[in-house]
Amino acid sequence: MSDSPRPLRADARRNRVRVLEVAKAVLARDGTAASMREIARQAEVGLATVYRQFPTKEALFEAIVTEQTREIAGQAQSLADDENPGEAFFAFFTYAVTSSTGQKMLVDALADAGVDINAGELGQANRAMLDGAEILLVRAQQAGAVRKDMGMRELGALVSAACLAAERQHWDEDLRTRVLGIFFDGLSPRT
Repeated sequence: MSDSPRPLRADARRNRVRVLEVAKAVLARDGTAASMREIARQAEVGLATVYRQFPTKEALFEAIVTEQTREIAGQAQSLADDENPGEAFFAFFTYAVTSSTGQKMLVDALADAGVDINAGELGQANRAMLDGAEILLVRAQQAGAVRKDMGMRELGALVSAACLAAERQHWDEDLRTRVLGIFFDGLSPRT
């Protein structure tokens, strides 16, 4: 007898994807106070379907954060061999900020619920994302596109600060582009 979970049926997979898509939109609008009932209604599935996939609100939050983190890690991986390491690094930074805005409230809710974000699938996704970001950073530094005194702690702090500011101040695309341009100027080597 195997301990691995049985694969989901096709309809269950579709429902899961639909619930996650709708949940992201509802959470972006209503925050962590969003109701599972409203998510089910907008996803056009029964409430029992939502709870079968995500037995708690925290399980739903964790699935969303894990999926988003995997997407960011995948972006890092896809840029890892880019022929222009500087452009690849800055493209990744922009993608990470754009994709992560709004995640802080979910991560905070998980921490408040006692969920270890460094364990399980989310922990694996976090490690993959950080590993990919580090490869991009090192390649950009070796190419002379990013200052040498920039490390992963600084990168994490800058991305987190940009995400938090974008979330709290509701940055539009134009403002995000200008602010990230200023960040990127500060990351460039001093001549």
